[in-house]
Amino acid sequence: MSGVRVERDSLGEIEVPATAYWGAQTERARRNFPVSGRRFPRRFLGALGRIKAECAAVNAELGRLDPTLAAAIREAALEVAAGGLDEQFPLDIFQTGSGTSTNMNANEVIANRAIERLGGVVGSKRPVHPNDHVNAGQSSNDVIPTAIHVAAFGALEEELAPALRRLQAALAARAAAFDDVVKIGRTHLQDAVPIRLGQVFGGYAQQIENGLERLAGTRVRLAELALGGTAVGTGLNAPPGFADRVIARLAAATGHPFVPARNRFEALAAKDAAVEVSGALSTVAVSITKIANDLRWMASGPRCGLGEITLPSLQPGSSIMPGKVNPVIPEMALMVATKVAGNHTTITLAGMSGSFELNVMMPLVAHDLLESIEILAAASRLLAERCVEGLQANRERCAELVELSLAMVTALVPRLGYDAAAAIAQEAVATGKTVRQLCLEREVLPAAELAALLDARAQTEPGGGGES
Repeated sequence: MSGVRVERDSLGEIEVPATAYWGAQTERARRNFPVSGRRFPRRFLGALGRIKAECAAVNAELGRLDPTLAAAIREAALEVAAGGLDEQFPLDIFQTGSGTSTNMNANEVIANRAIERLGGVVGSKRPVHPNDHVNAGQSSNDVIPTAIHVAAFGALEEELAPALRRLQAALAARAAAFDDVVKIGRTHLQDAVPIRLGQVFGGYAQQIENGLERLAGTRVRLAELALGGTAVGTGLNAPPGFADRVIARLAAATGHPFVPARNRFEALAAKDAAVEVSGALSTVAVSITKIANDLRWMASGPRCGLGEITLPSLQPGSSIMPGKVNPVIPEMALMVATKVAGNHTTITLAGMSGSFELNVMMPLVAHDLLESIEILAAASRLLAERCVEGLQANRERCAELVELSLAMVTALVPRLGYDAAAAIAQEAVATGKTVRQLCLEREVLPAAELAALLDARAQTEPGGGGES
């Protein structure tokens, strides 16, 4: 049949698209798992290609692979690492739980590309064999978890951490700029005592700083690589020193501090490190949810809401209401945070799916962990660039709401007592007057003393309010 070639594996013959670099095992998986259309992320394929490249180099160093073959394999693997052969990875993430299908996908693509480079016939497995040469010293069971860690570590360091630092800096800058803006605090969604807008944003900045610290705390375990464990952790068919050399090369090539796993049985059988990282990501998502929700509430209005801040106007907000502008960036961030939290539930349950010597949900862990890092990085960067850095304080509105608040009476408690202060608050509700107006009318305190006690800025300082 035109447009196909026939390849053979241990199950027999199968037709493969003639233009494909993948082979029989990939083709079987492609037909077996037409589930979701979700593919492994670019970073995962990049990590997989880099691992295969360094394995080929070390196999040549150890005399287990002909230098000419090793060079061709390495060049082909580096093409995979660079993204030049992404279309040759057609498999769904919902496949065999070890990721064997995708490991073999990489082995076959790299073998056939190397064969082509050497002038051979694609699909012939000569002079490069996907198992005997490309996969030498390896197993899907140690390659896939290694690729997860390499990809996730790189994504955290190169994408998410810079984005979070940008967001933290933007929030800290707003904290400094708004230090003189006094607004009303809120607890239980009810008016509370005054707080400075700068203090509010300082709290947000600290949340993100804490998130960066939490993520940094996972690095030492994420840097541990399972390579060398082969099938069950014993290292069968991996020569002495093979994995250590490959991991050293991976560390040098990426600039990340990768080391051999302290216990390869744990590294194959459990996905605890991935669950830990996902937990830290979920905590960052919780922080971003808090921040994004507060921003859209404080910006609600513009005339019939709180209106304490103004967010940048980015696009029309309604197909029917002219002039309406919505808080689109906070809403985007909320959806991303929700997805990250959902991914964490998935990763946690997947982490529970280890049976004896192997976790069997590794493709799902890989996909959802890398997705969480990628979208959280994008959301953090956009929240900083398109929202926080351009938002403004509505100073007059903040001052107006402070003066209207019944919670201002709190500062009078040390001088008048709780019950007397409560009576003033109740009368303010009944009359619609402010606490200050009532106190002046009733002359409950000398005017100067009252002014000092009701100084909203002073109430935001440690020890503020209370007795004058």
